[in-house]
Amino acid sequence: MYSTPFILSFSLLLSLPILFFFLAPTFHPHPLPPISVPDELDDLRLFHRATTPSLSSSHLSSSSSPKIAFLFLTNSDLHFLPLWNRFFRTAKTSRYNIYVHADPTVNITRPTKSVFDDRFIPNAKRTFRASATLISATRRLLATAILDDPANAYFAVLSQYCIPLRSFNYIYRSLFTSKTFDLTSNSSDLTQYGVRVKYKSFIEIISKEPRLWKRYVARGRFVMMPEVPFEDFRVGSQFFVLTRKHALLVVKDRTLWRKFKLPCYRASECYPEEHYFPTLLSMQDPDAVTRYTLTRVNWTGTVAGHPYMYKPKEVSAKLIYELRKSNYSSSYLFARKFSPDCLKPLMGIADSVILRD
Repeated sequence: MYSTPFILSFSLLLSLPILFFFLAPTFHPHPLPPISVPDELDDLRLFHRATTPSLSSSHLSSSSSPKIAFLFLTNSDLHFLPLWNRFFRTAKTSRYNIYVHADPTVNITRPTKSVFDDRFIPNAKRTFRASATLISATRRLLATAILDDPANAYFAVLSQYCIPLRSFNYIYRSLFTSKTFDLTSNSSDLTQYGVRVKYKSFIEIISKEPRLWKRYVARGRFVMMPEVPFEDFRVGSQFFVLTRKHALLVVKDRTLWRKFKLPCYRASECYPEEHYFPTLLSMQDPDAVTRYTLTRVNWTGTVAGHPYMYKPKEVSAKLIYELRKSNYSSSYLFARKFSPDCLKPLMGIADSVILRD
């Protein structure tokens, strides 16, 4: 009574709901698991200790030189460890500290006989890309560095794909004593010795971005309200250099964290680590931030939210000189993203180009 083509078409039509049921997770990925209660409580204990009055001073320690805390966030081996070892070789140990947050679920080689010995923090937790776990990991690094040394005055967040573009001494002078490094500063911000009266954090803060609204509603249209209205929502790089005052501000925060830790139902629009820090600092202390980062990233030809990754054949003195150029400061100080096999050519120009002032 019914033709074969009709039966086939009708069967296909009936099978569509079944196919959609099984393929729905592909079209709408399930959100990543929320941060567990034990992990949250463990962090809160750490943050509470880091913000006790005896350790919460935002001023530099008078007993020693101010230091830069280098905070490495990684879920793999530190690909450019030899380059960073050479970077720190000429630095005075009284001027820096190193801290590494390594995902404990990944088998990561712990370096020996290097400046990274015993620099892996013990309270590291699992991290996922494009999730609030990266915010938590960064806050753990900041809290650990605050507790560890009151002389830590600047906190530079880096990844295993980052490289230095300048020598340690250049970076130290730029942050602490240079009168001309920050092209956005007023002369009134400096003393006659060049030391800034009011240190600023170098963090990218962007208020106008094409996909900002979609990122804002990734957890739900009204979820961020009332604490974070859309007009206060910002985007920026997760790699930044914060003052001690702002590191403490981040570790103390509870209000915005309650919003940004919520899972997203639009995973493709959800990058909490790119929003939490610029939004928090823009809302809490907008006049004490530069609104630009010191880490150069190439967003040309991005794929799935990843920046461009440089390959070995592209590494050259010309590339390093180009990556240093900035419209906001005398120079970018760091750069990403480099593939691990770039180590050999980078080491080949380390002394003659990268670390040469």
